Amino acid sequence: MKLATWNVNSLTVRLPQVLDWLETQKSEGGIDVLALQETKTTDDKFPREAIESAGYQVAFFGQKTYNGVALIAKHPIEAVVHNIPNFEDEMARVISATVNGIRVVGAYFPNGQAPESDKFVYKMNWLTALTQWLQTEMRTHPKLVLMGDFNITWDDADVWDPLALADTIHCTKEERAHFKALLDLGMVDAFRLFEQADKSYSWWDYREFAFRRNRGLRIDHILVSHTLKDQVTACVIDK
Repeated sequence: MKLATWNVNSLTVRLPQVLDWLETQKSEGGIDVLALQETKTTDDKFPREAIESAGYQVAFFGQKTYNGVALIAKHPIEAVVHNIPNFEDEMARVISATVNGIRVVGAYFPNGQAPESDKFVYKMNWLTALTQWLQTEMRTHPKLVLMGDFNITWDDADVWDPLALADTIHCTKEERAHFKALLDLGMVDAFRLFEQADKSYSWWDYREFAFRRNRGLRIDHILVSHTLKDQVTACVIDK
């Protein structure tokens, strides 16, 4: 299976790019599951027909203007769950389902805005709830993949300027401690299972030519349970 994650920052705007990218992947066997974040559309306006016409099944959970998540798959999407059970949240951030025997959790982690802000407190509480839920979920589904926009860097190798950005949002000790808690559940960072080029990032600011200058962060991740670790054959960032 080939799994992918993509923060599309409005599926209404980028549906053509999503469909084009899925089509280009078919020459290499195709994408089995694509997790999308920031779809930014309500469920009644989700482009289900266009995606299904391209040969995929889809499950989605959205809201107007902000957030929104979806799973696009070549296989049946079963046992869909929205958000973190038993955690009260008005934001559409998590969608989970079983696809071809794999429990896939697609998530758009809170940004947090800035340390000590109310949004940072929300992020800490959200991360605690996610970890507690996944601990239970992995007992039921040992073959589990958590992927999405984490809005967290794992270490300084994920940061273009670790000195200047030390303790800023995405790079705080508190956020990385929560990332470690996810790994401590028995998950591994698929990207780090393989030798990667230095300065490999998944996000770049739209200002100051950051993409061209490769001033980025690796904040999008795919974590796999230890049960799946030995089956992982590759993990790349497709720029």
